[in-house]
Parts: sequence; C-alpha cells; structure tokens
Amino acid sequence: MSNLKYSEISLILKEQLSNFQFESKLSESGIVIQVGDGVARSFGLNSAFYGELVEFDTGTKGIVLNLEEDHVSIVLLSPSKDIKEGDIVKRTGKIFSIKVGEGMLGRVVDILGNPIDGKGPIEGKLFDMPLERKAPGVIYREPVKEPLQTGIKFIDSMIPIGKGQRELIIGDRQTGKTTIAIDTIINQKRFYEEKNPVYCIYVAISQKGSAIASTFNLLQEKGAMPYTVIVSAKSSDPASIQVFAPFSGTSIGEYFRDTGRSSLVVYDDLSKQAVSYREISLLLRRPPGREAYPGDVFYLHSRLLERASKIIKDQKMAEKMNDIPESIKKEVKGGGSLTALPIIETQSGDISSYIPTNVISITDGQIFLEKDLFHSGVRPAINESISVSRVGGAAQIQSMRKISGTLKLDQAQFRELESFSKFGSELDTHTMDILKKGKINIEILKQSPYSPYDIAEQVAIIFIGTKNILKNIPIDKISIFEKEYLFYLKEKHEDLLSLLRNGFLNDKISRTLEKVALELSNKYVS
Repeated sequence: MSNLKYSEISLILKEQLSNFQFESKLSESGIVIQVGDGVARSFGLNSAFYGELVEFDTGTKGIVLNLEEDHVSIVLLSPSKDIKEGDIVKRTGKIFSIKVGEGMLGRVVDILGNPIDGKGPIEGKLFDMPLERKAPGVIYREPVKEPLQTGIKFIDSMIPIGKGQRELIIGDRQTGKTTIAIDTIINQKRFYEEKNPVYCIYVAISQKGSAIASTFNLLQEKGAMPYTVIVSAKSSDPASIQVFAPFSGTSIGEYFRDTGRSSLVVYDDLSKQAVSYREISLLLRRPPGREAYPGDVFYLHSRLLERASKIIKDQKMAEKMNDIPESIKKEVKGGGSLTALPIIETQSGDISSYIPTNVISITDGQIFLEKDLFHSGVRPAINESISVSRVGGAAQIQSMRKISGTLKLDQAQFRELESFSKFGSELDTHTMDILKKGKINIEILKQSPYSPYDIAEQVAIIFIGTKNILKNIPIDKISIFEKEYLFYLKEKHEDLLSLLRNGFLNDKISRTLEKVALELSNKYVS
C-alpha cells in the first residue's frame, strides 16, 4: 500500500464502498489511510473544517490542518503509536480550545490546560477559550501609554515597555534572554501585593523538562508563582504541541485581558515554534520556501502577536469586541491589556535572517543582546544602540522620562567615541570626560540576574549618573557606592522615594539626591 498514491487509495476505497450508503457517515467520520511522524491522513471527514478538533477510536485527539480533494491531513496532539491504518476518526464539530480560569494561577499546565505539576485538578470555575482567535480591531484598542515596569534599569530607562506592547527579546544562545523575561515576571510581585496585578504566562517551547522545573522553582522561590501560569511544551513532545503552545498561552492571557485586567505573556522561544511548524508543514507536503520554512510562517507569528493589545476602557464597546467566546461574555470588562515578550534566538548575532526579520517587523521594538557584551561582563548584555521601543517615553513615569531623556544619546556618543579611542593615542579632555561618563553609566546600568529594581531606586541612581556627579569615583567602586547610596535613601528618605515612584521630580528632590550622592561619594574619591 505504501507505493500507492492517496488518490489511488481513495479510488479503491470508493469502489469497495460503492454499494453502501456511507456518504452521510463519511461526512462525519473518516478512515485512517496512513499514519506516521505525528501526522495521520484520513479518507472521509468530508464536512470537516480547517482547525477542527477530531478524535480517534483510541481517544487520541488531532487537528485538521490540510483539506485535500481526496483526503484530509490531521496533526496529532499526542504520540501516534496507538493509531493504525483502518482506524476510524470522528469529527467533534469544535475548534481547538483550552479551559482557563483563576485556578490556573500558580500551576504548570499543558497546551490543553491540564495540570502537569502533580498538585491535583485545577479548582474553581473554568471557561472555554479558543486557541485561534481574531485580534481586536483598531476601534477596540487604546494607545499604549501605561508602563509595564521590568525592574531592569537598562530597559525601564532607555527601552521602556508599555502595557499592550509587543517587545522582542533577541540574541544568541546563552546571552540572558530568558533572564530578562523572568526578571520582568518577578518584578510584577510588588504590583500583585499592591492589588494592581499583572498576571504572567510563561510559555516554555521545546525546553528540557529539567529547565522548565528550574524556572518553576525559581519563580516559586521569588514569590512570583501566585500570579503566574507556566505552559509547558517539552522538547520530547510532538512538534504540534510546540506549535500550539504559544496560542494556549495567549488564550490564557486573553482571559485576563478581556475580564479587564493586565496580563503578560512570554514566548520562550518562537524560533523553536517556527522550526516545529516547518517540520509539520513539510510532513503535510506543503511547498517549502525560504530556508525550507513554509510561506505562511510570517502569518503564524503575526496572528499570534497581533492579539497583544490595550483594550478600550468603555465596557459597552469592549463587549462588542471580535470573537468573544460565549463562556466569558458576561465577565467582559474594558481597560484590560495583554503584553507580549517574544524571544528569538539568532545565529552569530545575525538579525537579518528569515525568522528574526519576520518577528522584528511584527513587534513594536526589540531588545538586542550581544554575546561580546555578555562576555565582557556587561549584564544584561543589551546593545542600546540597536535596541528600540516604538512606544518610547509614552510608557514611562514622568520622573524617569525627565532623567533618561539624554541617557540614550550620551551612551550612543560614548559607544562611537570608544571605538575611535582604540586607534588614537592622545585624547582631548572633552573626549576623556565623555568616555569616563559613559563607563560610569554602564556600571550603573549593570545588574545581577533575578534582582529587579524598584522604579524609584532606578530613577535615583540614573539621575546622578546623567548629572555626572560620580566622575571622581573609580569605576571599580561604582557598584559599592550604588548599594550604599540606595540603602541610605531607603533608610533616611523613604518619602522622597515614594514621590519618585509616583512620577514627581522637582528641583528640591533633585538637590536632595545630589547632596546625598556628593556626601557619600567623598570617601570613594581616590
């Protein structure tokens, strides 16, 4: 049978079944004619639609992804070892959906929303949310202007992220991409405690089980799991699981967004999803394009990332939004947001290859991490000259906007002069001052992993960096000074930090920050 074409197989079957009234049955069910590599081909299922969930006799579920003239191709959601030729497959009439609810918080789930952390079933009310859903139209969106603070000085000062934005984290392997995303999740703890939570969904795509477990343990240790859901798609799972995992994470995020709350979804990482999608497409015999990816891989990522948005506050308008599932219609409120942090892995820093350029063109900016910076001890290893946020100062609190306005420009000037200074032997005083200030700012912006900074502390330390108050302190003493300076402010000037946190920065506050910095810096001056 393996030498026969599908059309020949279906002709033989049609001939053998010509005496029977099977036409009505074959519209609702089908017969498996080939199975392997996570894909089953079935004769029949004449009424099936694209993306429909179908079920085999064995209980295995699959998704209809190819509708051919004489057969349908089904991608399986679990290993195919129990399915064999001749098995019956039936329509369910449903699209692929996931059960979501408040009980998911703190749990590790698979792409169907089933818990896999050994803590028993998910409690509370659950709602059906489709995995594939139309992105909200323009009239249902608001401008992105509310900050989503990451707790990372580099990002909150120069590449700010707003609620509802899509900001790409891109770089080579082992440059700290996941660390930035995890830091952002950990930083939401203070907002959760202040009853203004950002619910986080971390989607682990094609990772080892041990890596997912260590992420869970880290988030639990840092107190971040009460407002976080981990969607797991291990590297040992079928390719289909890795393709649909980001859609599951987005559906969970949309539940919080549509019920009027803020959510953040991290896709770690979409390069792996694209590779799995390529694998499935080639098995489905779709024509390969550039780098063997199918032509619709751009559409795969765009229809996923376009769903990130800030929803209009008007509740009556929000209720009319596209494709709201019946199950949550009564719960819909305006003003919610879904922020996306997709991660993309590059090869030797090549951001001009196929998948990176696709995702860069879909997102509202990118944070580019560089291997050379990472190995030189600059962590997070962000190259601020090609990192950008297309939302910019609109997503910053007033105090941060005031002090960080010149920071990016200063650092760009420093980078340019630094590359030239390697060739010159004698430099003038002005150039030396710019280089010294740039190096001090780099020291200020350095940060340990998993230790996000409060926004007020960020403003306080970046302020004295931009004012060049630390010019006489040796570079190797900056980090010690920073710890002492911030500790002193917390102990003696908590009211001042509170004002900075709320966006206030006037002359009086500026003078106090300068005075404290100058007094403490005297003992570090060589």
